[in-house]
Amino acid sequence: MAQQRTVLVVLFDGVQSLDVTGPVEVFAGAETSTPGSYRIRTASLDGAPVRTSSGLTVVPDGALTDVAGPHTLLVPGGAGTRSPDPRLTDWLRANGPRAERLVSVCTGAILLAEAGLLDGRRVTTHWAYCGRLARDHPAVQVDPDPIYVRDGHVATSAGVTAGIDLALALVEEDLGRDAALTIARHLVVFLRRPGNQAQFSAQLAAQTARREPLRDLQQWITEHPAADLDIETLAARARLSPRHFARAFRTETGTTPGRFVDRVRLEHARRLLEDTADGVEEVARASGYGTPEAMRRAFVKALGTPPAEYRRRFRPAPAT
Repeated sequence: MAQQRTVLVVLFDGVQSLDVTGPVEVFAGAETSTPGSYRIRTASLDGAPVRTSSGLTVVPDGALTDVAGPHTLLVPGGAGTRSPDPRLTDWLRANGPRAERLVSVCTGAILLAEAGLLDGRRVTTHWAYCGRLARDHPAVQVDPDPIYVRDGHVATSAGVTAGIDLALALVEEDLGRDAALTIARHLVVFLRRPGNQAQFSAQLAAQTARREPLRDLQQWITEHPAADLDIETLAARARLSPRHFARAFRTETGTTPGRFVDRVRLEHARRLLEDTADGVEEVARASGYGTPEAMRRAFVKALGTPPAEYRRRFRPAPAT
């Protein structure tokens, strides 16, 4: 029989409901498929109901002061992290070190940092708050790119749905890949997003250009990753000189044309590896890399794993 792990989810006014329910559904699914694996508890400071940032009322199981040290202490995010109750920070400071595993979702990392629990750790949070976290807590190493980060017994995730990815990764660590896959299928999500996957797609990672020619060009690039996408060709499509185009593109999107193309091609290749049975050579050609070796270098640089290993790890197994 699997070791039962208590998962304590901290609740407070202004919590983001999906930061709570997403991971809870994952751990509850694990308990259903593997009885005795998890005991899930929710608690607020005084045991009183809390109102989420979307206006829902959530009734906790009890008060934080009445809860024994859990195996996994999960701190969600939400608007309530902006001006937290000092008593909550004090409770986390006193009780966080007792947990075998410390987890935050979204801006829950801000609460852990306020309690001094992230000093010297590599962490992430919602991309919109990474700058604030790094500025307010210089002893914390903030990585704005991954959807989740593991550093020893501390695990932090980006915004909202990334909490589901992290919870699935924790279940896989505790109970094995088959258990995590069962839950992922039940929730109609894929067990395939590596922690170091970017928080958002190439289109979202870059701002949308204001001028229509550049905006249309961004869309064209995403639809034609295998095309000739050098600076001269793109500038010609935008009807600008190469120098003017490069400057305007960076000003309006926040990234260079080359980096945008790199992200688009990587994202396209990832999708093909995840969703098709196309060979690596075919994927490389369709994604604009030309050769499997060029694609391998891009994957290792961006994701830390070669394409074949990426497919093995993150392509969903056929349903049985």
